[in-house]
Amino acid sequence: MSLYAAAKAVIAPATRVVWPQRVEGAAHVPAKGPVILASNHLALIDPLFIGVACRRPVRFIAKQELFDEGTLPRRLFARALRAIGQLSVDRRPGESAQEAMNNSLAVLEGGEVFGIFPEGTRSPDGRLYKGQTGLAWLALTTGAPVVPVALTGTERILPPGRKVPSLNRVGVRFGEPVDLSPWKDKAHKARPRREATDAIMDAIAKLSGQEQVPRFASSVKAELGQG
Repeated sequence: MSLYAAAKAVIAPATRVVWPQRVEGAAHVPAKGPVILASNHLALIDPLFIGVACRRPVRFIAKQELFDEGTLPRRLFARALRAIGQLSVDRRPGESAQEAMNNSLAVLEGGEVFGIFPEGTRSPDGRLYKGQTGLAWLALTTGAPVVPVALTGTERILPPGRKVPSLNRVGVRFGEPVDLSPWKDKAHKARPRREATDAIMDAIAKLSGQEQVPRFASSVKAELGQG
């Protein structure tokens, strides 16, 4: 049994007991080969629920802050992330973009499942924000299918400022792979990357029911002083 499988055998049942999950459409994730899971992002704990709901191992590129072990809940969460093979990335200017792309390509070229939050950061208000085009670049460069994912309920588990997680039901919905054929072989062009990314975000919105915002979440957070 792999380390991931062993860790999931312990983490998944415990997670489902504390936070009952309603999982839909898991069969849309191909059984073999590289796959990109593109999800909305509501809470720091989101990768855990996608990993538990997906039948295959999922690799995420997570910011280093997620591996902070300052409090007991964060320590447990960080160790759970490490146990299931998640990767940290340095988000300092000039460090994160190239490192994240290299790691993402390596995961997909290895035939694995790669999880990504195209908004780039958690939604500041529960709405779905504009996606970063690095998602489309990865998909169009590697040819990996993109499966949209919608999470619900995770924002109430560990909202900013709360130290002890609350009990709450969680929904994880997988959709059919997004048709990116109109932009095939156009990963090097900015407009096709933007259009393909928007198509993926539209698919996520249909699954989640979220209102879409034509702005980047990071810029809205900066205005609100949320960082």
